[in-house]
Amino acid sequence: MPQAEVWFYHLERSSLDQVLPELLEKTLARGWRAVVRPPTEQMIERLDQWLWTYRDDSFLPHGPAAEPGASRQPIVLTAGPENPNQAQALFLVDGSPTEDMDGYERCIVLFDGADESALAKARSQWKAVKASGATVSYWKQQARGWEKQA
Repeated sequence: MPQAEVWFYHLERSSLDQVLPELLEKTLARGWRAVVRPPTEQMIERLDQWLWTYRDDSFLPHGPAAEPGASRQPIVLTAGPENPNQAQALFLVDGSPTEDMDGYERCIVLFDGADESALAKARSQWKAVKASGATVSYWKQQARGWEKQA
């Protein structure tokens, strides 16, 4: 099975709460399913609430992997390695490890460029993913949208 393309998104002007829903909407519009993998159950709970309420006129259909029917959800939230909805896109947030990307077409690593430890972790992940032979891209947030840097 081919390796996932790995895209690193360097957040500079917006927070994860602003960027993640937008990227998930684009993923669903493409006809793909997604897994969002934060590192903790507390973050899953926070994102679960946020994705229902991030906009007054919309929501993103999703559910935690632990809930019944997760396999039917377009977006699944999990801290583990599972892919219960056979998603094509994996979103790694808040420093989640870049292991367990098998079976995905694309992996999106989102990190806060204003947080020195997040930046250091992303650099380390970039080196490891690049050394694995995966196709890697680096996207930096600009005044309007994203620009591919590498």
